[in-house]
Amino acid sequence: MGKSERIGLTPGQVQTFIDDGFVRIDNAFSTGLAARCRDALWAEIGLSPDQPGGWTRPVVRVGCMASPLFIEAANTPALHRAYHQLAGEGRWLAPGGLGTFPIRFPSRTPPGDDGWHVDVSFGTEHPDFMEWRVNVTSRGRALLMLFLFSDVGSDDAPTRIRKGSHATIARELLPYGDAGATLRQLSADGYASTAGCAVELATGAAGTVYLCHPFLVHAAQPHRGTRPRFMAQPPLIPSGAFDPALPPSPVQVAIRRACGLPW
Repeated sequence: MGKSERIGLTPGQVQTFIDDGFVRIDNAFSTGLAARCRDALWAEIGLSPDQPGGWTRPVVRVGCMASPLFIEAANTPALHRAYHQLAGEGRWLAPGGLGTFPIRFPSRTPPGDDGWHVDVSFGTEHPDFMEWRVNVTSRGRALLMLFLFSDVGSDDAPTRIRKGSHATIARELLPYGDAGATLRQLSADGYASTAGCAVELATGAAGTVYLCHPFLVHAAQPHRGTRPRFMAQPPLIPSGAFDPALPPSPVQVAIRRACGLPW
């Protein structure tokens, strides 16, 4: 049993999440389990790790994978403790699978999906995805999560993260109230307000998980390495609506602090 499984996140890690908008958990699930999940994903997309001639697209997307392997990866003791610590005990639903998987392949073709963005969380019934929404209480999303199922180095299309950008987005969402802002409204200036943030790359060994604030600005990038990158980017779903009567979780502390509200 690893240290993170025994004690969960340290106070310093929780503070890093509040300040930077994310925390990295090494060995959140085993490398052996990651390998079995990769095998299942190769089978799902009908390609082979031994036949690179078939890797003709820069990215292949897989929706939710809900087999026992993926449920196990999403629900380790270390992750459950971290979900409690960041989103609030009893305020999230145990993942019933993992998705979406943007599987990225070495390619000189631009992927076409590598712009900076925030993941929206409600209003997804609208046919125009640019009208999907996010509000200042993060309705519909407790965390953004990045699960690495392969080793990811700096050339392997690691997700780019703008450190501290969640605070800027919280302030921009505040005037929109409960109705929230659409993706079109948030992205009108290309997230220029966060352009000065330092950029962190979501690298790590297979089994690494990044738990991120829902408002974190992030982006994909082209794959310049040699081996495909397997990653899931699911939300952690809240168990209910925001309740101001409950003590604020670190997710909410970060929002309130950014907006100049008591926390």
